[in-house]
Amino acid sequence: MPLPGEEAQMLMAPLTRSEYLKNLPDNYKIKKSSILILFYPYNNSVKTVLIQRAKYDGIHSGQISFPGGQFEETDNNLIETALRETKEEIGIDISKVNIIGNISEIFIPPSLFLVLPVLGYTNEIPHFAADKKEVENIFQINMSDLLDENKICERQVINSENIKINVPCFFIEDSIIWGATAMIISELIQVIREAIE
Repeated sequence: MPLPGEEAQMLMAPLTRSEYLKNLPDNYKIKKSSILILFYPYNNSVKTVLIQRAKYDGIHSGQISFPGGQFEETDNNLIETALRETKEEIGIDISKVNIIGNISEIFIPPSLFLVLPVLGYTNEIPHFAADKKEVENIFQINMSDLLDENKICERQVINSENIKINVPCFFIEDSIIWGATAMIISELIQVIREAIE
């Protein structure tokens, strides 16, 4: 079945996204990257894992995202990138991760990353060990919370230009999940709903 793609992603896009796209520099260079959306069982439910990035002098400082990062020449493909970066950031045993596939790529204008969301699962609860240089917190999120429409709202955040903006987001466990991560989740939710209908 075709993926919902950009149409589903845009349901959670910040209003500032169109301005970023209009103001991209000439001859900008896209950076390939990928993230891992990992599903695993937990007390008769299904969870996934998100991280809060450590604070640093950069665009995505302190933001909540899926584990992942930039493609490196030593990676054979973007699936390897997602697994390698996930192991580096949260220390899980990637040999136990089964890859399902992927959903649609998403472009992040402020950092020029083109991100491939890779889907995987493991049949046991992972052991997490955060790399404190990169990861401030690890969040184990119930998939039922992501599928709960009552968790979708609007909140004020500070963007990469240090400006307060109102954004659509998922508000879960007192955490604001917005931007590209929320857009990725938006498509994921639609894929899951179409699969179980």
